[in-house]
Amino acid sequence: MSESVVGNRLAKNQRINLRATDRQESLLRRAAEATDHTLTEFILGSAVDHAERVLADRRWFVATEEQFEEFTRLLDAPLPSTTKFEKLFARPSVFSDEV
Repeated sequence: MSESVVGNRLAKNQRINLRATDRQESLLRRAAEATDHTLTEFILGSAVDHAERVLADRRWFVATEEQFEEFTRLLDAPLPSTTKFEKLFARPSVFSDEV
């Protein structure tokens, strides 16, 4: 989907139709008014925020430079030696041809 820019905002070129009960529509309108947004802005903003949270662990991670450095340091560091690891590594691999 290509998006063109109008001013500082992306042009909205897709339509999403929703059906709602009277109660749902009234609740959404009141919430939109309470946050000084249009109904469309409120619904779309809320839906996009929720979609980003749902997909966040599948798409991206946000970290500061320091957090990322610590993360990579921990990934690169050797695991502490324990008897559980030693027993696990001593077992034949389920992927090996040796039985």
